[in-house]
Amino acid sequence: MPKRVLTGTIVSDKGDKTVVVNVERKVKHPLYGKIIRRTKKYHAHDEGNVFKLGQTVRIEECAPMSKLKTWKVIEGGGVADTGVEDVA
Repeated sequence: MPKRVLTGTIVSDKGDKTVVVNVERKVKHPLYGKIIRRTKKYHAHDEGNVFKLGQTVRIEECAPMSKLKTWKVIEGGGVADTGVEDVA
């Protein structure tokens, strides 16, 4: 069976070798038909602590590494807007 791959944004990188990834999906309401955003947070393994807050990453299912970690980061994308500007 193929492993699931999801794309999301890192919302926390405080744990050692762990990032929390927020994955958003859009579903259609069964009765009203409106498109609704559903989000879920996944704890993913980041071996080298290279991924930072706000980055868009792809995560892949793997064997459980701890109580919460059953995903690992396979590649990182661009940096998302964190809403904080640098003032020089």
